[in-house]
Amino acid sequence: MAAVALGVGILLLLPLLPAAKGVSGQSRSATAAPQPPAGSGPTAPSAREPPAASPTAPGLGLGSSPAPQSPPPPETPAPPAASPAAAAPEARAGPGPAPVTDVAALCVCDLLVAQCDVNCCCDPDCSAADFSLFTTCSVHIVTGDSQLCSQEAAIYSIDVAAHPPERIFKLVDQNNPSIFCIHATNYKQALSFIPPEMPTSQNFDSLLKQFEGVTFSAESDVLLNTESDAPNSSDANETARYEYGVPVQTADAFLRLPAPLVSSQCSDANPAGFLVNQAVKCSRMINVGNCNTTQALSMLFYANSSILAVPKSSQMVNITVQTITIQSLSGTRTLLNSSDVLLLPKYLDDQVCINVVLGVSYSIMYTDAGEITAAAVSFVLGTINNTMLPIQQSFEITFTQLNTKPVPLSGNPGYVIGLPLRAGFRPPGSGIIQSTNTYGQLTILQSSSNQDCLAVEGVRTPVLFGYNMISGCKLRITANTECQLLANIILNVLKGQNFPEYVASFGNSQAQDVLDWVPVTHIQSSEQGVCQIPVSFEIEVKWSKYGSLVNPQAKIVNVSATVITTILAQTNFGSERTVQIASSVTFIDVSTPAEPGYKAQPTIDAKLPFDFFFPFV
Repeated sequence: MAAVALGVGILLLLPLLPAAKGVSGQSRSATAAPQPPAGSGPTAPSAREPPAASPTAPGLGLGSSPAPQSPPPPETPAPPAASPAAAAPEARAGPGPAPVTDVAALCVCDLLVAQCDVNCCCDPDCSAADFSLFTTCSVHIVTGDSQLCSQEAAIYSIDVAAHPPERIFKLVDQNNPSIFCIHATNYKQALSFIPPEMPTSQNFDSLLKQFEGVTFSAESDVLLNTESDAPNSSDANETARYEYGVPVQTADAFLRLPAPLVSSQCSDANPAGFLVNQAVKCSRMINVGNCNTTQALSMLFYANSSILAVPKSSQMVNITVQTITIQSLSGTRTLLNSSDVLLLPKYLDDQVCINVVLGVSYSIMYTDAGEITAAAVSFVLGTINNTMLPIQQSFEITFTQLNTKPVPLSGNPGYVIGLPLRAGFRPPGSGIIQSTNTYGQLTILQSSSNQDCLAVEGVRTPVLFGYNMISGCKLRITANTECQLLANIILNVLKGQNFPEYVASFGNSQAQDVLDWVPVTHIQSSEQGVCQIPVSFEIEVKWSKYGSLVNPQAKIVNVSATVITTILAQTNFGSERTVQIASSVTFIDVSTPAEPGYKAQPTIDAKLPFDFFFPFV
């Protein structure tokens, strides 16, 4: 059966023609091979894929009938010829198309020849010294063909927190969320405009192997690529490592993190991606009488497995149970003293099921080489009955690098008085980047005993929620000091090197939830004059009470930073003068006074019969 490539990933099946038997494991048509169109040469193969070689039947020429084959010896019978109908599914089961574009070598902002383009993070002409002067990346992401279901993407960014700033480059795999994407193709050249390769004496043999068959660049290429990659699988295991978004593999399949996909119902087929912190909630409809046989309600479903330290390796990391919390029917929770017990769901006679998994929280430790070193899980086991159906389950997974501390929270969910405000930066097209160092977040100038601004430059103190703070220093200047230079020095003293752009609304706001972060509004208050210098930096934080009256939570709704400048008068009072610099933080409660609400009294809609007062009326 001949296969003709039409477009991308489409096969047109032609009627069966007489096949020449004796070809190893395949059947071939004796008709002539299709010739390329006039004026077009053979297409050059992709640089990432070896040219596909089709097996050739002995004595089979173009446009001739198949030569008769002598029967094989009895002791070595010839294998049966595979039918095209059976071969087609195997070909389609092969891997997807390899990208023909190397996104790591592609740079769309490289416009100057042999020169470094400003803010072009992918320019090969730029050095580390050039990257340290960049403020941002003009091109943050470079992708290949957007029609593929999976493709490589090169991500560029500037780490402004480093000294000096440096470029960060990551090569990740992106999945196309569209259901109309290309998973497998039988014509690789359709993915890009590749100039045809002209036959020469050097490449003639390779082109002959690629185009000598009845069909070329078809599904057989996928099978040949799979076979050629098989011997290298052992070498790939030696250098394998987890990359961002890659499913965390286990001994049986992958680490499952149930999540709502199409509806609110839990789907157990959702894999946990490496370095992808998630926190989801979903509902599950169950039969309380069969709770002890439902796998998704048992601890074993989430803890009775081993995680592969690196993909496709034999090194296993066991999942240890860290804590177990018991929840009663009324909702109260009790932490068990020991986590070495196995509590399975159990159905009681009074239509109640105990030890049902209501919450799962994974904690994964990894190294900077992409290897998982430890895994722990915490459970919330509850008691349910028929009135609680469908049950609500929560699932969470966090990744923490080895020998590092996770970013501490300042409340759960609302802010706690006395804890620092959580702040960070947001590069274009990504989530919030938050420093693990408390002093690298929202800070103000810290006062010292000598009150010298130049001596305390860089010495900061974190802004604590609910604490109004004020600090200051004195700056001695001379009469011949340049005004603009003086203004920059004072502003760096007041704001610090990296003043954040966003502040978390809640004490537990996640970095990927951008809507839970409040942007900092900058206000400039100045006087009209020739030489203006900043003398005060005022941070105003507006917060409100959120939630119920019984347990209100503190939520930040607005943050503003005001720089107040004054005119530096040119006087002749001496060679030196002293300028007082101040910095302050003010918290303002903008909550609306809470008023308890009550339900309206019921109205009685009574209708009396027309003769109720007979015979008086």
